[in-house]
Amino acid sequence: MRRAPPQVTTPLPAAPAPAAALTPIAPGAATQEPRRLDEFRGQRREVQQGGRTVITEPGRIIIRDPGGQSFVRHNEVDRFRYGARDIQTQTIGGETRTIVIRPDGTQIITVNGRDGQLLRRIRRDDRGREIIIIDNSYRDPRSVGGFYVDLAPPILRIPHDRYIVEAETAPPELIYETMIAPPVDRIERRYSLDEIRYSAGVRQRMPSIDLDSINFETGSWEIPPDQAQKLQTIADGLNRAIQANPRAVFLIEGHTDAVGNDVDNLSLSDRRAESAATLLTQQFGVPAENLTSQGYGEQYLKEQTDGPSRVNRRVTVRNITPLLNGGTAQLPPPPPGTAPPR
Repeated sequence: MRRAPPQVTTPLPAAPAPAAALTPIAPGAATQEPRRLDEFRGQRREVQQGGRTVITEPGRIIIRDPGGQSFVRHNEVDRFRYGARDIQTQTIGGETRTIVIRPDGTQIITVNGRDGQLLRRIRRDDRGREIIIIDNSYRDPRSVGGFYVDLAPPILRIPHDRYIVEAETAPPELIYETMIAPPVDRIERRYSLDEIRYSAGVRQRMPSIDLDSINFETGSWEIPPDQAQKLQTIADGLNRAIQANPRAVFLIEGHTDAVGNDVDNLSLSDRRAESAATLLTQQFGVPAENLTSQGYGEQYLKEQTDGPSRVNRRVTVRNITPLLNGGTAQLPPPPPGTAPPR
């Protein structure tokens, strides 16, 4: 479904700051964070901000545009803390750098601008060699508020079951082939991570893998141990693809059915997507920095029904590397007049 552009065109608020000090979390350590919506639903606060409705809750900001679109944001640095040796924060020339240091000396560097928006994500090995995984330092003026692009859905030239692959029935080789498949339509330029997150027409340029076999408890985003193994084939494909291209970035999307209110569903889907990304790293060794997650609630139903639907309660995996890099596997040179990433 193609959506109308947002009515409020100012940039979205930055992701919320971490709720607690950024300290490493040992592998397997238990956390005291809530695992169900009803544990903090009463902590939500709603304000009007620049024509939008902004709802804050622990760990999330939900933004409602007057035109009907809704967006959820969270801080991904929290996900990088697991297994870290140390975490440092630096401010250099108006940029804030969060440096997560792993036991092997590898550093994951997240660079945010003065407005809190992500500029770059970098992996630096113990010898000082850097790989830029995400570069958001250039913003295209054609996008709405720097986060939305109004593109029509692509014209498919491949079978639909190769465009949206069902993980439950697909063989491992098909899952891997989908993860490294090229765009299904022309990529006209580089897109920022926010443009990809919040513009369905941009995301739809890439094939996807749907996993609707994980059964979450109602109102919860915790993946039960007996369900975790369902991610094994996805993890194997991700690790194989990232080994082939260390700059690869995969979007883990969360979706719900239409039962319940839209704010609950948006928050729940975002937390479920983050849980899947976290599990892929902690249990299956997928590098956290090569994953990003985003929830969409009930906005993109696979089965058009207002009732309970297993196929709508799903996690989707999509390779967004060509979208970030303008259709190529590698980062292009910076546009004229912009400083190269540092």
